[in-house]
Amino acid sequence: MTQNSDLLQKRKKAFNLIPLAMPTMQKLSHLSVGILLGLTTLTMAAQADTTSAEEYRDSTAVDTSAPIAALSKLTSLDDDKPLKVTVPTIQQFKTKAGVPVRFVQTTALPIVDIDLRFNAGSARDGSISSTGFGIANMTATMLTQGSKRLDENEFTRAVETLGIDLNSSAYKDMFIVSLRSLSDDKHLLPAIDLMTQMLSEPAFDENILARNKARLLVGLQQQKQDPNSLASIAFNEALYGDHPYAHPSAGTLESVPTIEKQQLIDFKNRYLVAANASVAITGNLTLEQAKKLAEDITGKLPKGQPATELPEPKPLSQAKHIHIPFPSTQTTVLMGQLGDKRATDAQSQQKQTNFAVGNEILAGGDFNARLMTEVRQNLGYTYGISGSMNPMLARGPYQIGFSTRNDKARAAIDASLAVINDTLEKGVTNTEMRLTTDNLKNSFPMSFASNAGINGLLGMMNFYQLPNNYLTDYVKRIDQVQLSEVNQTMRDTLKPDDFLIVTVGQEDPWKDKKTNK
Repeated sequence: MTQNSDLLQKRKKAFNLIPLAMPTMQKLSHLSVGILLGLTTLTMAAQADTTSAEEYRDSTAVDTSAPIAALSKLTSLDDDKPLKVTVPTIQQFKTKAGVPVRFVQTTALPIVDIDLRFNAGSARDGSISSTGFGIANMTATMLTQGSKRLDENEFTRAVETLGIDLNSSAYKDMFIVSLRSLSDDKHLLPAIDLMTQMLSEPAFDENILARNKARLLVGLQQQKQDPNSLASIAFNEALYGDHPYAHPSAGTLESVPTIEKQQLIDFKNRYLVAANASVAITGNLTLEQAKKLAEDITGKLPKGQPATELPEPKPLSQAKHIHIPFPSTQTTVLMGQLGDKRATDAQSQQKQTNFAVGNEILAGGDFNARLMTEVRQNLGYTYGISGSMNPMLARGPYQIGFSTRNDKARAAIDASLAVINDTLEKGVTNTEMRLTTDNLKNSFPMSFASNAGINGLLGMMNFYQLPNNYLTDYVKRIDQVQLSEVNQTMRDTLKPDDFLIVTVGQEDPWKDKKTNK
């Protein structure tokens, strides 16, 4: 998961509705679980708790009407037939332990992708220790640092010798163990053995734990010098209060030193269990081979119990402005509110689709989006501005982010809010909606253009317990979007008068309560 220096989020297109391994926003939103060695990694990690983003690509301003005018001259498109999409064939079954499995057979490449996902992210840290923020993250990091049979060096050497990708990651909602290997028995069988070792008998070596904590503390200290991280952490804390989503997945300077080996063991025993797991497999296997593989992966997992349901966070009762002084010529701005949880029924999924279309028009990352057109192109306040919804198991955040000159911070914020309010009042247009829905439909097949893409979709659908028609009905949901429903959903969802606004910069934009000119 990547985050840029301005917390900008490019258009999610189909991925906005079918995220891969991470929210979110949820990337997003979602925190990298490797030991964070320095400022750059920590910046990405802290921001990844709430939302997913890509590096902003600066380019010349364009006339927003140009794409539509150009298309009208392409007479070859006059007889263009509606897009027909054939989604991958998904086969479902359960292991003897009751673990749900989704499998897609692909024979083009001799590889296998495996996604083992647990309802066990950093939101569960507090159930192990009330002050143990970072436990899930440290558990994920140390799973790949040796087992009871292989020390750290031996484990790493075995992974490198096989040429496999074997990783574990903890995000706010989920804990993922992933494997990519060649599909022949010579490579796949020993790779599965390593995967089961790290899950059933991790070493959790005390010396390695101490080293990890020391490195992480250095990175967390350096994080204080990054305005994007400061804004993201402050936003989460203010938005979620005492909810489990409030704390950074990597932990804090206060919590990391308190993490103990027994807490990692307790977390593994409580959450990395069969009753809390799901498996996605994509690759060059038969159904029978996939079934055996799933049994091999989950056979040694304790039965356990499923994780309890997360509480729903409470929305802020009124607007809130937070300023963090920071010596910089730029002010980083992060604004938003409590958003949606992941929709699991057809009606809610259609509403989220309606909102995704409207938000793409309002806050998508391209130059046709209204915020980008006004705040960047017309007013010149920022190089880029965008926003997105990051639904999770509980209600995730809706965020808009940008950076601007210190003396233009308040003006840029006011201009952004004005665009949002104008959009809610007057609505988006039918032309904007059709351009966006065509774009979403035509980019949708790219989400399963690779084994990794397919497996990420399977893992996500397993985790949120979505039916297979969630994927097959995607284009139908886009086709069912109506202009009146898009505008009404936007009005029902966004409450800019009650936004939480976090600024990190030299001067407080609200110090004199006057708009800077």
